[in-house]
Amino acid sequence: MLNHNYEPLSVCNVKKAVILLYLGKAELIEALDGRRLHSVSMSMPFPSIVRLSIYVRLPFKKIVLSRKNILRRDGHKCQYCGRGDVPLTVDHIVPRARSGEDSWENLVCACVRCNNRKGDLAPGEAHMSLLRKPIRPNHVMFIRDFVGSVDEGWKPYLFMN
Repeated sequence: MLNHNYEPLSVCNVKKAVILLYLGKAELIEALDGRRLHSVSMSMPFPSIVRLSIYVRLPFKKIVLSRKNILRRDGHKCQYCGRGDVPLTVDHIVPRARSGEDSWENLVCACVRCNNRKGDLAPGEAHMSLLRKPIRPNHVMFIRDFVGSVDEGWKPYLFMN
């Protein structure tokens, strides 16, 4: 579901999309090819993307800093060795013993082996490097993760082109 300015808001089910379309609160942007919904008196395309008819002002969607969200951001893979098939922990890049803070930019997903190897050292001191720099995620990143495989028609709206 897109806001009136085409900003991605959320993923909704087909039932909600059809209700919004029927009530005139949304317009159909993209439909699935060859699929239609039928009722006794009408037929309509199967909605894939709908856009709200009026702009909905939402407060800034702040993603809560939590262990679960750090694992989601990092794709459930160790950011030092890339393994995802082992138990994972959260590692402070700048250790807490050296005034490292709990922030999106200082926390990464790490396997137990890499976390113990790094210990209270900075990655450079432990001769370890990060596979990618940690960033603060936005709600669009998590919409992409929630959906899993993304329909080709959604990619322009989720900034994946």
